[in-house]
Amino acid sequence: MDWQQLLNRERLGKTSHSSEELGRSPFHKDHDRIIFSGAFRRLGRKTQVHPVSSNDHIHTRLTHSLEVSCVGRSLAMRVAEMIRPALPQWCEPSDLGMIVQSACLAHDIGNPPFGHSGEDAIRHWFQQAAHNGWLDSIPAEQREDFLNFEGNAQGFRVLTQLEYHQFDGGMRLTYATLGAFSKYPWSSKYANAEGYKKHKFGSYQSELPLLEQIANKLGIPKLDNERWARHPLVYLVEAADDICYGLIDLEDGIEMELLEYREVEALLLDLVGDDLPETYRQLGPNDSRRRKLAILRGKAIEHLTNAAAQAFVEQQPALMAGTLAGDLVEHMHGPAKTCVINAKALAREKIFQDKRKTLHEIGAYTTLEILLNAFCGAALEQHTQGTLSFKNRRIFDLLGQAAPQADWPLYKSFMRIIDFIGGMTDSYATEMAREMTGRSSPM
Repeated sequence: MDWQQLLNRERLGKTSHSSEELGRSPFHKDHDRIIFSGAFRRLGRKTQVHPVSSNDHIHTRLTHSLEVSCVGRSLAMRVAEMIRPALPQWCEPSDLGMIVQSACLAHDIGNPPFGHSGEDAIRHWFQQAAHNGWLDSIPAEQREDFLNFEGNAQGFRVLTQLEYHQFDGGMRLTYATLGAFSKYPWSSKYANAEGYKKHKFGSYQSELPLLEQIANKLGIPKLDNERWARHPLVYLVEAADDICYGLIDLEDGIEMELLEYREVEALLLDLVGDDLPETYRQLGPNDSRRRKLAILRGKAIEHLTNAAAQAFVEQQPALMAGTLAGDLVEHMHGPAKTCVINAKALAREKIFQDKRKTLHEIGAYTTLEILLNAFCGAALEQHTQGTLSFKNRRIFDLLGQAAPQADWPLYKSFMRIIDFIGGMTDSYATEMAREMTGRSSPM
C-alpha cells in the first residue's frame, strides 16, 4: 500500500471531485457530515457501558465518541509528524488528524440501543428465528448477516447507505475516511473464523460491493474472498478507542461507586511515574477526586498516545504490507501496554458484573424481542402470505417510507427493520416496546 492512494480524497457516490472550500478540506467536510447526522446525534441516548444514567458524568456513546475523536486526532497528527517524508506532498499532519478524527467520531455510529447487550439480543433473536425456520428462504451467506449482527457492519451501512443520500453513497464521505473507519474489512462469512475477534465483521452482503469499491480506490490488497487487509489508519482509530474506554470505564466505575479512587490513581501513577503535572503536585486534601483524576488522566493519555504513535512507526513495514497481527496496544512497550491491559482487567472484574448493568442487559433482551417479534413478524407475514393483517399494517405504518414492499426479498425487508430498530435510542426502544405491549408510560 502507498500513502498517496490510501489518502484518496474522492467521495463515495460522486462521479466528480467536489470543489475545494476556503478553510475546509475534504476531510473537514467528512467530520462535519458525521457531526450533523441524525445517527450521530442519537448516540447521546445510547448506552456506552452503564445504562443511560441520571448521573451526568456517566458516558454515553456520544461523549465516548467525542473523546475518542480527540485522542485519535492527536495520535494521527503525532504519527504524521514522525513519518512526514513518506506522506504525499499535499498532506499536512492536520489532514491525517482529521481523517482519523472523523473515523473515530463514527466508530460507534451503527451500535443499536443498549450497547453490546443490544447487539447480542439481536443475534439471539435471529438465532431463535433460524431455529423456527423463519430464515429458510434467505440464502445462507445473507443469513449470516443476521445471525452474527454486528454494530461495525451496521455503522458501515449507516455511512454508505442510510444517512443523507439514501442508497446513493449515504454521507458520501471520502474513501480515505471510509477506509480508516472500516476496522473489520470482511463479510459475516468470517465472523466466527479462527483468528478473528468473535462476531466481528465490517460489511453485510448488501454493502459488500461498496467495501470492494473502497478497497480498490485505496489500493488495499484483497486477502481472500470477501476479505481485505486493513487500512493502516484503522490501527490509530482502534488505539484511540482502546485508550479511551480503558481509562474512561474506570472513571465511570468511580462515579458508580464500583471502584475506589485509590485503585484507579495507582494504575495511572504506575504509567506516568515521575512525569506528574505541576498542577497535580499542588493539589491538596480538599480538592475533589474528579479534579485530581482529570489532571492525572490527561497526563496518562499523553503517555499512551506517545506509546501508540511509536508502535505505529515501528510497525510501518507490516502496516503498509497489510500483515500486522493484532492491534497497536499489543505492540506498545512497557508501562503503556501494561496500563491498558490492567485497566481492561479491572473493568471486567469490578464494573461489568454490576447488578444494575445486569438488569439493564436483561431488559435489553426483552425490549428488542418485543420489537423484533412485531416488525419481523409483520415482514414474514407479508413475505409468506402476500398480504398483511390489520395489526401488521399498523406496525408497518410506524416504519413510514422505510416499510418493506410486498415484492422485496425477505433479506431486504429484514435489513430495513434492522436499520429502524438499530437506529433507536435506549429510551425510544423501551417506550415503543412498552406501548406495543399495551402498557402506558409511568406518570
